[in-house]
Amino acid sequence: MKQKFASEIGKVLTWLRNREPMLLVMLLILASATWAFIKIADEVNEGDTQAFDRWAVRSIRQVDNPSIPIGPSWLQEMGHDATALGGIGALVLFTLAISGYLWIDGKTRMMWLLITSAVGGILVSSSLKYLFSRPRPDIVPHLSIVSTSSFPSGHSMLAAVVYLTLGALLAASATRTAVKVYVLGVAVLLTVIVGVSRVYLGVHYPTDVLAGWMAGLTWSLLCWLVARWLQRHRQVEMPDDDRK
Repeated sequence: MKQKFASEIGKVLTWLRNREPMLLVMLLILASATWAFIKIADEVNEGDTQAFDRWAVRSIRQVDNPSIPIGPSWLQEMGHDATALGGIGALVLFTLAISGYLWIDGKTRMMWLLITSAVGGILVSSSLKYLFSRPRPDIVPHLSIVSTSSFPSGHSMLAAVVYLTLGALLAASATRTAVKVYVLGVAVLLTVIVGVSRVYLGVHYPTDVLAGWMAGLTWSLLCWLVARWLQRHRQVEMPDDDRK
């Protein structure tokens, strides 16, 4: 029994030694994001986050007038601009723009992978919102039009799905490390500001946004792993240096 157990451990260690470090890091982040989403969802279902969520949403409104967010008037306008980056219109525009770039660059298989990933992410987001059906915050007036349930934040998740998937796929097709870091950094920044804007406008609780980020991160990492596997098997275009 001990020999069999030691043999299995040896196989696992051998597999880990043969993997590239970046793949192992991504697998660790994927597992952590999945666990975080499940944990947040469980806490929300139990009602354990409700007090914090309500306090957080109310704390960023003026004490004497909850219809007005704290900060200067231009900050509210920026909040609307930021939240629009997570809307369907903006996300479709970004997806089509990058798809056009990949098509012109001769990476048509990568283009279809991107489109499939974005559409799949939208379907996952809609399914999760339908499954949990959490009511929207009701302690402050909403400063953005909403028509669906609250958990997870659709804007936050779709921003993560589209921007992080775009970043991951573009980074996978890039050859320079600086380009990879820049692309992923921009993707993360866009995802963060969209989520923050949803709480600022009073249409989501912080845990809605956190769950949306985790779900979107999980999906984008899965897409990255699929892209890497397809590249290794020459089913998706490789970076130019790898094709030489």
